[in-house]
Amino acid sequence: MSGNTIIENSGEWWRNSVIYQIYPRSFCDANGDGIGDLPGICQKLDYVKSLGVDAIWISPFFKSPMADFGYDVSDYRDVDPLFGNLSDFDQVIHKAHALGLKVIIDQILSHTSDQHPWFEESRQNRNNSKADWYVWADAKEDGSAPNNWMSNFGGSAWRWCTRRRQYYLTNFLKEQPDLNLHNPEVQEQLLADLKFWLDRGVDGFRLDAINHAFHNQSLQDNPARPVALDKNGLPPVNSYEYQWHIHDKSQPENLVFLQHVRALMDQYPNSVTVGEVGDDNTHKIMADYTTEQRLHMAYSFDLLSEECSAQFLRDTLEKNRRVIEEGWPCWSISNHDVPRSFSRWNKGFDAEIAMARAPLFLLMQLMLRGSVCLYQGEELGLPEADVAFEDLQDPYGINLWPEFKGRDGCRTPMPWFNGGEINAGFSKVKPWLPVAEAHYHLAASVQEDEQHSMLNHFRTLLKWHAQLSPSLATAQQEIADTGNDLLVFERTAEGESYFVALNLGHEPASLTLPETFAGAKDITPTLFTGQLDGAEIHLPVAGARVFHANNG
Repeated sequence: MSGNTIIENSGEWWRNSVIYQIYPRSFCDANGDGIGDLPGICQKLDYVKSLGVDAIWISPFFKSPMADFGYDVSDYRDVDPLFGNLSDFDQVIHKAHALGLKVIIDQILSHTSDQHPWFEESRQNRNNSKADWYVWADAKEDGSAPNNWMSNFGGSAWRWCTRRRQYYLTNFLKEQPDLNLHNPEVQEQLLADLKFWLDRGVDGFRLDAINHAFHNQSLQDNPARPVALDKNGLPPVNSYEYQWHIHDKSQPENLVFLQHVRALMDQYPNSVTVGEVGDDNTHKIMADYTTEQRLHMAYSFDLLSEECSAQFLRDTLEKNRRVIEEGWPCWSISNHDVPRSFSRWNKGFDAEIAMARAPLFLLMQLMLRGSVCLYQGEELGLPEADVAFEDLQDPYGINLWPEFKGRDGCRTPMPWFNGGEINAGFSKVKPWLPVAEAHYHLAASVQEDEQHSMLNHFRTLLKWHAQLSPSLATAQQEIADTGNDLLVFERTAEGESYFVALNLGHEPASLTLPETFAGAKDITPTLFTGQLDGAEIHLPVAGARVFHANNG
């Protein structure tokens, strides 16, 4: 085993915290238009508090033409009428704080909507006051794009503008032009927009695709990347995967900018930043971005993948440990961009075992070194929804259908009631996405009073986690190389340590409890099966044991 550097716990609330992500379009519709909104969030905050989480992260609610459902911002300082108004947001802040919940909001600093006034001015000509606020480049002699950079959503990352007779960079949709953060004025404006929300009372920001904030000004081509073939011998569906992305993102200038962000955050005690980073070398990016007074924490897409074997998790966690010493990860296994973990991580398991594995993965997240982000509906055990093509809203899925069905399957409305209520209590009118038929019997109201429901299992685990020693927050972590389907690790702080064993396989398995934990107390939550026979731990499928030892 090998471990991390022990960090002195200075009382930062975000270390070892649990953050609950709310996707506002699909959480609760209070005004009856079929789309979730801020008043709907306010109505459900008591429910969120009852889960035992520390904070909420609200996905974008800013003014937007909604080409990418709010991630194409047209006004950083106002609420889109779909979701309410600034007064409604203030009510969310007030009630959340009254309940003891922190509020984190999304910020998109790498790009705006093409309908943002900044871009409307920038695209007019080459010599206006916003001419250099976006990434513009001349065509090659033959009129083609400046280089081979690809959009995350497939196809070229460059779009032609007839007014300027230049290309502009779009790392995502064509309606999302990239800001030029090499321009100091752009940086100053974005920092001022962050300050606007901090002054309004937010406790922090989740920074979307933050390693896309800067590009290499040389505009060099990205090198080709060998691609893996699928089971049919075909290359990837998305052309983005054909390159090593070394020039279009994760540039060194971003590190300096993040220090400016941190300097602003430090003016607001207990505020926090969590960055989303997707890269070919995510662990190094996470380490760089969460050290030297930059971001507080970051998460990558490593645990948002299809793979979830014990060996994969060991490799990922060990790689993370080797690279991130003083930095801080935030572990997420589901969000609004990937199929729900209940379906994604339970392939090959029957329904009963799948139900037992969902809290197992939450236990894993809670005991790992880092913070935790839960996506709305995970606590209900919601499977991925099967959305018909005619109901799709996500342009990503529409563009790449049917090989890739997009992100709508994880974005369907939250099911609140199942007693004849239309749309499971989400809305009284047809919602923007249909409520999945399989979600009705998993509605919150159905699970509320069932002692052994997924909802109450999650509550039990979060309550259990909150009662563990505060020293766990910064304890070092060591992963055991068991070579089998058991995920085993230790967390060690001065004076105490924890031993965690999880059976992720299809068969029962056993292991020996280390001598250093002889006489340790078994503190495993009662919902997990397994037993200790002498020094031998026996774990059934989806079984787990957690031991606590005082070393003083």
